[in-house]
Amino acid sequence: MTPSATHTHRFAGLDRYAIGLSGLCMVHCLATSVLVALMSTAGGFLLDPIFHEVGLTIAIGLGALALGRGVLHHGYMMPAAMGALGLGIMAGAMTLPHDSGGGETLWTIIGVGLLAFGHDLNRRADT
Repeated sequence: MTPSATHTHRFAGLDRYAIGLSGLCMVHCLATSVLVALMSTAGGFLLDPIFHEVGLTIAIGLGALALGRGVLHHGYMMPAAMGALGLGIMAGAMTLPHDSGGGETLWTIIGVGLLAFGHDLNRRADT
């Protein structure tokens, strides 16, 4: 294996982990909406701002590492741009109220979907 191939192999799983984290985020958002509708006490924990702040911080760190590595490796900016757009939408959704109107959940899911799409583009560009 060449040094470049070894480097690529070492980081190849980052996009898969990031896509998995995006999936967990979607499950969290949907489950929170259902739980809030069914049991307001359980929903209170899941709607705690620190839960979302920590999740977004992890997503930003993992996204910067995986998508940034991708740009350096394959040179395509589209995966990183798509991921950055998704992260921006997720951050913006955190400013919306946690009400039953669904705006915050909808925008978070859109952002997570775009972020996961960016990681998928990044993963495909590595092959």
